[in-house]
Amino acid sequence: VHLIPVNPVREDGLNPKSRKRIMPDLLTEPPAIDPVYEAQVYCNVPSIAERSMEGHAPHYFKLVSVQVLIRHGDRYPLYAIPKTKRPDIDCMLVPSRKPSHPQLEAFIKHMSKGSAAQMDGSLSSLPHFPSHSLCEMGELTQTGVVQHLRNGQLLREIYINKHKLLPGDWTAKQLYLETTGKSRTLQSALALLYTFLPDFDWKKINMRHQWSTIFCSGSCDCPMRNHYLEEEQRRQYSLRVKNNNLEKIYVDMAKIVGIPTRQLRASNPIDSLLCYFCHNVSFPCTKAGCIGMEHFKVIKRHQLEDERERQEKKLYFLYALLATHPLLNQTVNRLQRIAEGKKEEVFVLYSAHDVTLSPVLSALGITEARFPRFAARLVFELWQDGKRPKEHFIRILYNGADVTFQTSFCKDHYKRSSKPMCPLEKFVNFVKRDMFLIFNSTSYYDACHRKAL
Repeated sequence: VHLIPVNPVREDGLNPKSRKRIMPDLLTEPPAIDPVYEAQVYCNVPSIAERSMEGHAPHYFKLVSVQVLIRHGDRYPLYAIPKTKRPDIDCMLVPSRKPSHPQLEAFIKHMSKGSAAQMDGSLSSLPHFPSHSLCEMGELTQTGVVQHLRNGQLLREIYINKHKLLPGDWTAKQLYLETTGKSRTLQSALALLYTFLPDFDWKKINMRHQWSTIFCSGSCDCPMRNHYLEEEQRRQYSLRVKNNNLEKIYVDMAKIVGIPTRQLRASNPIDSLLCYFCHNVSFPCTKAGCIGMEHFKVIKRHQLEDERERQEKKLYFLYALLATHPLLNQTVNRLQRIAEGKKEEVFVLYSAHDVTLSPVLSALGITEARFPRFAARLVFELWQDGKRPKEHFIRILYNGADVTFQTSFCKDHYKRSSKPMCPLEKFVNFVKRDMFLIFNSTSYYDACHRKAL
């Protein structure tokens, strides 16, 4: 089941062939909802060095495992606005063009080899890096590659250089790598791994293919999950229909482009417009006029309102619990095995989409988190208490911010704990038992097949 993204903010594209600068400088966070500021955060254009809280723990704690879930980097739109020229963005990797990275040139050379890697199924036929002079639909851009080269470098400094999570002579068995079958997710994973691993060796790369965007593997049969997703989409539709300002903007844009309003709406124009915005390229014009910043702001503001209502109405939360249980269950099982001292993969990377990360954040109860930006990362750290080696704790970080105590299962623990992390068993109990309480069920299967109350 390829689930339709429930949040209208989607993925985008890259390369500053700017004719006219449309993105103001990113300043401090505004006090009220500002659609332009939120769009800038979403673009995540590499600029200043990022501060992050990954790897922070009392000195007597030992880091034993890290599991990372990423959204692919900046991409070209998945949809085109009819009767307009596609954004002129180059997906060739050119180290001298901004944004760049000190290791971009070496990355291109290394990716050109790559025949020794083990790639599941259809992954072996995908290119290892973007290479079209006019980006193809959905293709990763140079910005997207650089975003994940930066992610990998940041995580390497913390987890490899500081915490020695992987030795210099690491083996394939110490990694678990999984990606969806899109070139943008595979290429994002490779970019992150290239700067993260102590020594990138194709022979040790074993990339598994995940056919489902929610990573449900063999546990995808869940009628109630689909039911809540449909209900959530009805809520979305109803909110959109009530927004007269949004409707006027769509009518106006449709006139500029010269197509019926319904056709324009179906082409998901925000997906294309975000690409123009993120790459500082002027919005498209026709003889009838130009799509402008006011059009963009109204559509973007509606998305932000939709996100806020989504959290209040709880339909998405119910969908998220059922959608993410298989992935969270796999995560918990692995953490438990490592805590028991079994030899398991100490570094895990899932390369995914906004529709993967968004429900995971919702299911964990991290309601304050923004919608996943390009190259967003969600990290689960497993720590062993050096004074009591049988005790294990987790930390959860989103884009470098510690969100452990925003989770529904560890909110209360924070008030009583002297340690900046959450006991592993609280996470285990949540995934194995508490996730199903709201459905009046005791198991994933039961919650998936029980009729809505």
